[in-house]
Amino acid sequence: MRTTRLLVAVLSAAVLLTATAAAASAAGTVHHYVALGDSYTSGPFIPLQRSDPLGCGRSTANYPSILAATLKPGVFTDVSCAGATTASMTAPQPVAFNATNPPQLNALRLDTDLVTLGIGGNDFDLFGRLLATCPGLRAGAPAGNPCEQHFTVNGVETVPMAVTAIQPRIEAVLAAIHQRSPGARVIVVGYPRIAPDTGSCPDVLPFADGDYAWLNRVESDLNAALAAAAANTAAEYVDTFGPSTGHDACARGGAAWINGKDPNIFAAAAYHPFQAGMAGAAAAVLKALT
Repeated sequence: MRTTRLLVAVLSAAVLLTATAAAASAAGTVHHYVALGDSYTSGPFIPLQRSDPLGCGRSTANYPSILAATLKPGVFTDVSCAGATTASMTAPQPVAFNATNPPQLNALRLDTDLVTLGIGGNDFDLFGRLLATCPGLRAGAPAGNPCEQHFTVNGVETVPMAVTAIQPRIEAVLAAIHQRSPGARVIVVGYPRIAPDTGSCPDVLPFADGDYAWLNRVESDLNAALAAAAANTAAEYVDTFGPSTGHDACARGGAAWINGKDPNIFAAAAYHPFQAGMAGAAAAVLKALT
């Protein structure tokens, strides 16, 4: 399976670079490209991992690196880091191995002309709480929606409340980006699909069957908040949820863009993008740039 996924990833990247050569030209010359974001941007376990710092799980084959290889900016700066929140944009982020990732916005310059931002899923520990809680609830109600019920208190769904509170944080980050790099084109990159539209694969994605639709709704709501934040702050939003349909964690035959519950230190962290998923995200951004 590892060989199949690696082959799919290599072929996807090759097709991407060939098909988007004209798109890169149409996008114009990029002087300084800065990539900001969390682990869905940095790409933990995707070879090859950078060591600046190693605890950020920053891959040389993540979507910013694929974009940079295609756009060929004068300067490319990737400061994305696993575990980053919106607070990590303006404050140092402690990471594994007693290291620290500097405030990500420090990478911005007055002459920065392209910025991609993928952030929000770690605020209020949104994704972390779901992924730590939901799999353990499946056994008690495999056909039900126990995780959705768990996060509903006195009839009120708490997850949508967290998503609503994330949007102004994203808007504040975007305002700060515009202030530091007023001439930059700013792209907010959404999160790809983890669960399929229909069906289930508990061996890979161990949520209760009824929680699959709820997980999709949580992701859709978060992406909608990112899109609204972009619209409110003169930024652009790029959807990766739609393009990743059919490439969710349950996809078979190497078609998955997202890993399931089992981490693979040679391919992807648990519930995180494979290299093929990074290639898909890069293609979506390149399409927007043209």
